[in-house]
Parts: sequence; structure tokens; C-alpha cells
Amino acid sequence: MTALTLSTAAASGLRADAIVIGVAKGAKGPVVAPGAEAVDKAYDGRLAGVLETLGASGAEGEVTKLPAPSGFKAPLVLAVGLGAVPEKDAGYDAEALRKAAGVAARTLAGAKKAAFALPVADAADAGALGEGALLGAYSFDAYKENGRDPKARNGKAPLAEVTLLGGKPRDRAYKAAVERAVAVAEELNRARDLVNTPPNDLNPESFAAIAQAAAKEHGIKVQVLDEKALAKGGYGGILGVGAGSAAGPRLVKLSYTSSKAKKHLAFVGKGITYDSGGISLKPAGHNETMKCDMSGAASVFAAVVAAARLGLEVNVTGWLALAENMPSGSATRPGDVLRMYSGKTVEVLNTDAEGRLVLADALWAASQEKPDAIVDVATLTGAMVLALGSRTFGIMANDDAFRSAVHEAAEEVGEPAWPMPLPEHLRKGMDSATADIANMGERMGGGLVAGLFLREFVGEGIAWAHLDIAGPAFNEGGPFGYTPKGGTGSAVRTLVRLAELTAAGDLG
Repeated sequence: MTALTLSTAAASGLRADAIVIGVAKGAKGPVVAPGAEAVDKAYDGRLAGVLETLGASGAEGEVTKLPAPSGFKAPLVLAVGLGAVPEKDAGYDAEALRKAAGVAARTLAGAKKAAFALPVADAADAGALGEGALLGAYSFDAYKENGRDPKARNGKAPLAEVTLLGGKPRDRAYKAAVERAVAVAEELNRARDLVNTPPNDLNPESFAAIAQAAAKEHGIKVQVLDEKALAKGGYGGILGVGAGSAAGPRLVKLSYTSSKAKKHLAFVGKGITYDSGGISLKPAGHNETMKCDMSGAASVFAAVVAAARLGLEVNVTGWLALAENMPSGSATRPGDVLRMYSGKTVEVLNTDAEGRLVLADALWAASQEKPDAIVDVATLTGAMVLALGSRTFGIMANDDAFRSAVHEAAEEVGEPAWPMPLPEHLRKGMDSATADIANMGERMGGGLVAGLFLREFVGEGIAWAHLDIAGPAFNEGGPFGYTPKGGTGSAVRTLVRLAELTAAGDLG
């Protein structure tokens, strides 16, 4: 991954392929952001005018290239838009810095080194810039012919090194901020890799093996339940979804513990490594990206490993509910009834509503340990995409205060999210004449119906939130900010932040 360092060196004397500066959108034109003073001075204080002449406005995500001034060892200045100039005495918010750093890192793909002379008022700013740069530099090339040889990528290798100017390499707070950025970004990029991996190479068994290897590396306890163990334990939901595939299902439990922990969080992730819809087959045009249906499990996996790497003083258990949903002679049929791990029976009316079935078993398993809170993450419903679009995930919960806390954490780390209700009147639509509950209800409000279904499998008295990341988990459009095309790692940073807040005693 891209190397990240702090430096107090002057921009003019640093050997690099480019100097990255910020430009903001002012009332009367572009405004050079703090951090670029040396560059502006070298342009005799006329840098803003030069940028405006070149078409720059300071708008978010905008990129302008210009030759470096005489005397600079770097040949290029890259000006990246930060958006509106902050109000007086207010600095640039963390998300603006993340996005600017991400855009710069993407733009400089193929370069060996870049010096980021962007606004750094404190250690938090350095952390935001580092995180944005590392996420923006991400590239998934494992399956491309040139991708197997970094020297043969025709100048498209990720930016190799980022030096944050204005940082304080010997300051404890700055060092901690950068170390956090590296840990979170590396694990988030690991989640992206998993989401982007083709389903012929990533199935429940191979996913579980990857989790086992990471757990061993980072001192995390791991338990993997295979088909026999799932059958013995009565995990009818996971077994029912995986019944049609030659690749058997798995339930993976990852346990990070701290000797100083006072709280316990459980994260539960939907891990459908490929979703054909099963017997309720998806129509043409809806299958091509279904490798991403394990995004929730990837995010949970990444968040637990990040918590371990950061040494957070909180116990975090991750549950990865892994299955492949395929049609075959052994597949679960519409009309079948499954007996879940909780003992409840579920009438399967639609085999393409499979995520809630694997999550139900994992939620009940997580509940048996009586954690202080459970958060599940899933690419669960197309209805949530219709409601919130492709960049915002929905948050449902059995506790309003906990839902608000999760929402605030998501917004703090730059993940757009929106609190959603769980209307009680929608529960009746899942009544079944045959079983305790059906896996489908009213079509309208389908995302909320799914949340109500999951609530049935959360232990009594446990705060629970459900994140439906169906929209932002996989970006089918072009890259933006620090977000690439393909797997995004949605919800990883929210989960890590929840763990941090819990460790600090600031969450419930």
C-alpha cells in the first residue's frame, strides 16, 4: 500500500513528483488554502489569479495542474478543490480534507512520491489527509495481465509515497493520528479487495480461510462452523440459503478482547459470496455485480481487525454469516419452512430474500453472549437504494438513542447515512399461516420490513442497529473523492468509530 510519512520540510526543497496544494471556493474566486504559502510566495502572491486563469474555482473534487515555480525540486503543482472557504476561525472539516487528498492520490497514480501541502491545523487534520490519501490511492489489479507485475502497469501503479507537509513527525498526537489512518485504511482496502474478488475465487470456505489467517496474524480468536457444525447447532437459516450451492456455508466468529475492556460490541455481517437469487432467480441484468453481496461481512471482518490493530479497550466480536445462494435440485424452494437457530420457524416466500435468513442465525448467536450492543451490516434490500440512493446507507434500530449514536458516528467519519423507522404496522405483513414468520412482507417499505424481520432475532434487552448498505457498498459509476469504482468498504469506518467511542465510554 502507499507509504505515508510526516514532514516539516519546506515544499520547495522536497524531492517529489508533485506538490499538492488546496484551493477553496471564495465569494470572489479561488482562494489558496493554508499549507500552500511557500508555493504562493514563489508565484509572487499571485497563485490564486494564476489558478483562476487556468479555470480553477476551488470546487470540491476539481483538479488543476501547473508547472512548479522556479527553485522547486518537484516539477508539478497539483491544486485540488476543497469546496467553500470555511467561516471565519473555522478550519476545513475532516471530510473535505479526506476527499481532497483522495482526489490528489487518484490523480497522481503512477507517481513515486507526492508532497501534500494541504491544510494541517492539528493532528486530526493530518489523520484525515492520510486516510483520504491511502483510500484514494487504492487500486484492484490482481486479475489484470499487467497488474501481476507492478513494473508493467504503464504508469498506472498506485501513488507509492505520500509525505504530509506541516505534520510533526515527533509529536505523539500526530504519530498516533497517522498510525490510526494507516490501520483503518489498510483494513478498509482489505474489505474492498474481498468485495472485488470474483466469486469463483471467493466462496464461504475461502473467505473463512482468509479470516483465519488474519486472525492468527493479529491475535484474534477465530471459530469456523462448517456444514456439519451448522447442522449440529441448528443453524437452519444459513444452511437453508447455502443448500443449493456446491460451496458449503460457514459461520465465522472473530473475537478481539482487551484486558482493559468494560464493554462488548458484536458486529454481524451478511456474507453472501454470490447471490443468484436462488430458485427465485434474479432477472437478467441484476446478476453481474452480485459478488458484492458479501460486503457486510467484509466490513465486519475489516473492523474487527482494525480494532485489534489499534488496541482498542473494548471487546469486539465479529460474526460473518457466509453462504452462496444458488439454484439447484438441493436448493431451498419458495414455500419451504426453515427452523432457525433461535428455534423460530420461517416460511421462505422468496429465496432472493436470503440475507435476512443468514443474518437471523448470526444475530441470535451474537445475542447469546449478551453484548452491550449489536450492529449488523448488510447489502440487504433494493428498496433502501430506491429510498436513499447509491451513496447513503440506512440505519434502523430497536433503540432511538442508539440509532442516533450510530448516525452521528457515521457522519463523523464521512459515511453518509440516514436514520430510518421500523413502523410496527408493517410487521403484520410477515404473518404466516404455516410458520412463526415469513421472510417477506409488504412490498412497499421493503427495507423497513427487512429490518423488522431482523429485530425478531435480537436478544431481549440488547441495543441493536441494522445498517443497510445496499446503495454505497459497490460503486458502479466512476470514482469520486477517495471512493473507487467497485467495492467501497462502506461501514468499516463507522464500525471502527463505534468501537472507539465505546472504548472511551462515550457510547451508552
